[in-house]
Amino acid sequence: QVQLVESGGGLVQAGDSVRLSCAASGRTFSRYVAVGWFRLAPGKEREFVAAISGVGSGRSVYYADSVKGRFTISGDNAKNMVYLQMNSLKPEDTAVYYCAGAISYYRTMSSPNAYNDWGQGTQVTVSS
Repeated sequence: QVQLVESGGGLVQAGDSVRLSCAASGRTFSRYVAVGWFRLAPGKEREFVAAISGVGSGRSVYYADSVKGRFTISGDNAKNMVYLQMNSLKPEDTAVYYCAGAISYYRTMSSPNAYNDWGQGTQVTVSS
C-alpha cells in the first residue's frame, strides 16, 4: 500500500520560511514520473504549486506563477523524500498543502487529475 505523508506545516508570520516534507512508503519517488505539491485554501479549488519530474534522475521542476521565485521543490532519492521550501511567505499562501505522485504522464502535470497517490495534507497558516 502506497502512502504519502506530509509534514512541516504550522503557523508562521508573513516573510517567514517553511520547509514541507513528503515521505513515501510502498513506492519510491523515483518510480513516479512526477511528484507535485498542491494546496487547498478555504473557498478555493485545489491549486497547483510545484512539481518535479524524474526524481530519480534528470529532474525538471515546474512552478505556479504565484510561487515562482519564492518556493523550491526538490527531491532526495537516498531518503525517499520530496521537499517544498517556501520562502517569503504571504498570507495568501495559507492553505492545506498536499503532496501527490503521478505514475504516468498526463496532458498537463499541473492538473490534480494527473496524480494518483495523495497525502493527507499539512496546514500552513501565514499571519500578516
